[in-house]
Amino acid sequence: MSRRVNQSRANTSVAVVIPAHKVRDRILDLLARFDDYADWIFVVDDCCPEQTGELVQRTVVDPRVHVVFNERNLGVGGASAAGFRDAFETGADVIVKLDGDGQHCPEWVPELVAPIALGEADMVKGNRFSNLNDCLRAMPLRRLVANMALSFLSKPTTGYWNLFDPANGFLAIHRKVVGRLPWEIIDKGYFFETDLLFHVNMLTAKVVEVPVEAIYPKEATSGVSLWREAIPFALKCLRNLAKRVVFRYYLGGFGLPSIFLLLGSSSVLFGVLFGLWHWIGSQEPATAGTVMLAGLPILAGIPMLMEFLRHDVSRQPNQPVHPHLRGDGPRFKLPGKVNVVR
Repeated sequence: MSRRVNQSRANTSVAVVIPAHKVRDRILDLLARFDDYADWIFVVDDCCPEQTGELVQRTVVDPRVHVVFNERNLGVGGASAAGFRDAFETGADVIVKLDGDGQHCPEWVPELVAPIALGEADMVKGNRFSNLNDCLRAMPLRRLVANMALSFLSKPTTGYWNLFDPANGFLAIHRKVVGRLPWEIIDKGYFFETDLLFHVNMLTAKVVEVPVEAIYPKEATSGVSLWREAIPFALKCLRNLAKRVVFRYYLGGFGLPSIFLLLGSSSVLFGVLFGLWHWIGSQEPATAGTVMLAGLPILAGIPMLMEFLRHDVSRQPNQPVHPHLRGDGPRFKLPGKVNVVR
């Protein structure tokens, strides 16, 4: 382990959250690999039909391990939120979330914690695509294509254009940022990671990535139906994109980029609709004047939209905000009773 990581670990307390649903055959091996990488470990049994929580409670003697039982299934986001709530109560400086199916290595936890502990970031995410050869060997093709598509959609949605793997569930967050997030409205399903990043961006928090290994155990089966989740995911991305743009460029401040976006989108929309109306409604070939009236607004609007995009990419948060945040408690409103067994 590098000197940099050792230095950060020496003065930083870490709590780990592990959502557990249908991972009975992998959870014990995962917990056995934590060594001294964490001070608290919360296994969240999300109403698991395999009774993963009971297995951990009965078998694991590590005093750092706590089991959280959700009264009903809340989804991966809801289970993560339940774990974050109890991890926050420990007073840990950094809270790490990783999956219980073996895709995320506990040995990489110090690498995620280091940038936060050293004051360089507010949130850190793992990047599975840092080594393309390893990624191509380890990740099934359909998951690779799906993750690339999700990453493309997540960039404009979250405002973090620099992140290459924003949908990755291996992440670490400073406790002050956790305390300021609106957990009651963060998505409880598979949109959780992207929605979390969106709300982190609303705090103008700095997020960085560190390389992690892509691991997909052959016996592991994902609970995500890629095709079933694709349309809801895309619609939620559009919703958050609209919210971010309205807040950042109109309600939260009005400047030249706001004008570029308004005029550029209006010009392109007018040109497209005008051209379609004449193309569909006319039986005769379009005249040169009609083509110009449709084409000129589009040609004028595209450079303005590109200038807005250039500004948005350059506006990514680049300074940590957690030193300036208050230590407020998280706002959790989770359905069902949640019991913590210590």
